[in-house]
Amino acid sequence: MTKKNSNNSISIYTVLILRLFLFYILFSNCVFAQWPKDPLIDQRVQLGIDYIYNFEFDKADSIFADVIRLRPNHPVGYFFKAMVIWERIISNFEDTSLDDKFYDALEVVISMCDKRLENNPDDVTAIFFKGGSIGFRGRLRANRGEWIAAANDGVIALPLVQKAYKLAPNNYDVLLGIGIYNYYAEVVPEKYPFVKPFMVFFPKGDRKKGLEQLTLASKYAKYAKVECTYFLVQNYMVFEKDYAKALELAKELHEKYPRNTLFYVYLGRAFVANGNWVEANRIFLDIVDSYEKKQKGYDKYDIREAYYYLGKYEFLEKRYDSALQHFYKCDEISRVLDKNGPSGFMVMANLHIGMIFDVQGKRKYAIKQYEKVLEMKEYENSHAEAKKYLEQPYRTN
Repeated sequence: MTKKNSNNSISIYTVLILRLFLFYILFSNCVFAQWPKDPLIDQRVQLGIDYIYNFEFDKADSIFADVIRLRPNHPVGYFFKAMVIWERIISNFEDTSLDDKFYDALEVVISMCDKRLENNPDDVTAIFFKGGSIGFRGRLRANRGEWIAAANDGVIALPLVQKAYKLAPNNYDVLLGIGIYNYYAEVVPEKYPFVKPFMVFFPKGDRKKGLEQLTLASKYAKYAKVECTYFLVQNYMVFEKDYAKALELAKELHEKYPRNTLFYVYLGRAFVANGNWVEANRIFLDIVDSYEKKQKGYDKYDIREAYYYLGKYEFLEKRYDSALQHFYKCDEISRVLDKNGPSGFMVMANLHIGMIFDVQGKRKYAIKQYEKVLEMKEYENSHAEAKKYLEQPYRTN
C-alpha cells in the first residue's frame, strides 16, 4: 500500500471527503453501453460476466480471450479481461501482486477508447469503457490509500458518466452510473454533513430518482442487472433501513452466484439486520469453515467479521465462554488488519468482552476492557456504553 505524502497540502477533512465520496460514486463493477451486435459475441460476454460474478476466474479469462480474438478492435473483451483481474484482487485484498497488472490492463482499454474518441467524440462505447476503466483505477487507488490519484480519477470519470447518460438516456445499463451518482450525491452529504461544502463542485443529487434508476436497471438492464442489485442491497441496508428488501435481494444474488463470497457475506449481514440470528450464524460458521479449507475468495476480513457475528450470537444465547472465544479471535485478527486504527469490529468485540467479564463477576477485568474501548475511536455508541458500564456493571435482563 502506497503511503500518503505527509507534505500534502490537502487537509485531513478534504481527504475524508474524497474517501467517502469516491467510495460511493466511482464506477461500480460493470459499466456497459453499446455492444458488438453479434449474438454469438453477446452470449459469450454474458457468460463471461456470470463466470466473473461466480468467482470462476479461469473460465472467465478463457471467454474474454476468445472475445478479444473475435473482436480485436472492440474494448469489451479487454475491459472484462481487466475485470477478471479486479475480482481476483478483491477476493484476496491484502495481496497487492496483481495491482500493476490491473493498471496495465486498464491502460490498454483507455488507449483504445481514446483512439476511437479521436475519430468520434460521441462514441458511446468508447466513453463508457474509458469511464469504467478510469473509475476502476480510482477505486483501487482509493482502496490502497492513494487519495490524490483517486480523486483525480474521480474528476475525470464523472463527466464521462454524465455525457454517456446524455447520449443514451433510455439505455437501462446506462442508468447504473447515473443512478449511483444521483443517489449517493444526496445521501452521503446527509449522513456526513462535513461533505456538503465539497458538494458545491458537483451537480445536485436526487435520492429518490437515483433509487428508481437503480431499481429499473436491476430489473431490465442487460448486463448491469447484477451490479445494480448489489448496490440496492447496500442502499436498503445502510441508508433506507429496509432490511426485508435488502434480504430479498441478497438471497437472489447468492442463489444465482453461490460462489461469490461478497454476496454470501452480505446475505449473512442481511439476516443479522432482520434479527434472524440462527440463519446468520449458519452462514458465518460456513464462512469460517470455507476460510479454513482455503476456499477461493475468503480472506481475513471475511473471517474477522464472521467471528464477530458468531460471538454476538453466542452472547445473545448467553453462552458466554463460547462468545468470548469468538470475540478474542475477532480482536486478534483486527490487530493485524487495523493498520490505521481500531475498526468497528475491534471496538465492539472489546466492548462485549467487558460485558461478558461483568456477567462472569470479573469486574476488574471488565473495567480494563471498558477503559480500553474509551481509548479507541468512537464507533456508533461505544463510548456511551463503555461509560455506562464503568459506572454500573453490565447485567443481563
